[in-house]
Amino acid sequence: MHSITLLGRPGCHLCDDAREVIARVAGELGVPWEEVDIDSSAELREKYGEMIPVTLVDGTQHDFWRVSEDRLRAALS
Repeated sequence: MHSITLLGRPGCHLCDDAREVIARVAGELGVPWEEVDIDSSAELREKYGEMIPVTLVDGTQHDFWRVSEDRLRAALS
């Protein structure tokens, strides 16, 4: 079973766009997903601070800045 993690922060308009795509694809495919605020962890902030939103599929970085719906679907197939 796959899982998706969206790394972002409140007030990020690109994060809002990514959330919409992820929610739609995850909902259609029955894949669980979660959202993590990178400001909750100094390590996440250091690693991904300039790249948000970042999408992880099964814990591995998949996309950043924008989420490609086609690429996400392919990764989950």
